[in-house]
Amino acid sequence: MNNPRKHFGIAALQLQLAEADNLELLLQRIQKTKLRFPWVRMVVLPELALRGVGVQHARELPSPEEQAFCRSARELGIWLVPGSMYEKCGSAVFNTTPVIDPDGDVVARYRKIYPFLPYEKGVTGGDQFVVFDVPEVGRFGVSICYDMWFPETTRALTWMGAEIIIHPTKTDTIDRVDELSIVRASAITNQCYVVDVNSCGAQGVGRSIIVGPEGETVHEASVDEEVIAFEVDLDKVQRVRERGMKGLGQTLKSFRDGKVRFPQYEQGAESAAYRELGVLKVPD
Repeated sequence: MNNPRKHFGIAALQLQLAEADNLELLLQRIQKTKLRFPWVRMVVLPELALRGVGVQHARELPSPEEQAFCRSARELGIWLVPGSMYEKCGSAVFNTTPVIDPDGDVVARYRKIYPFLPYEKGVTGGDQFVVFDVPEVGRFGVSICYDMWFPETTRALTWMGAEIIIHPTKTDTIDRVDELSIVRASAITNQCYVVDVNSCGAQGVGRSIIVGPEGETVHEASVDEEVIAFEVDLDKVQRVRERGMKGLGQTLKSFRDGKVRFPQYEQGAESAAYRELGVLKVPD
């Protein structure tokens, strides 16, 4: 008998998207992906895939667009992480990723903790980490784009039990190659899968990447549109965490057992060196 936990099919959609209303296109591509790859149980879209950049697009959630994604998930019987969208909440705007289950219910909404400041203007950072369970499979965590530049975010998710990090991205700048190194380092130091899906075309430079718990590249996309359908092996995550990467470093156990207290995390901690960095602003 097959172990339902062992393999779980995911499709990351690196799509050529305009800075426009992409809802109908996204719904079509989600449906087409499920029809082509019936074994896929989760579909993941890039950051801000719905409309691109611009806080003027912010909507209160649940919105009609989020509800359309919920209907799609329910009709197709899939988990759906539809990238992210700008969420209006009072006077604040968040960059928010909904997580939708196969019944079409929103089981979580993750607000990007580190907006890409000073460039992602008008966006407030969230303050809650999000993990969710796929029954009989495992625990997933969510982060968005610039979050991963802060290793504490991924470590917090694995501390909370995440075995797979779903990471929608919208990168259209020359630092994509640097992000690839961060994704690999995040996976290997946290002994988890990282699913980093970027846009291409007007919204991004592509090069989405899927990395496994030993730092192995499952797939690195080109700069063109790709449907990246693959399986994660949750038993491998457990084995790597128990035995160590290639039978060597057992990173999470060492972190768990360490007695050091990090000064930067002490309550009220300040850094003279960090104060001297100056104001967070666009370079002159």
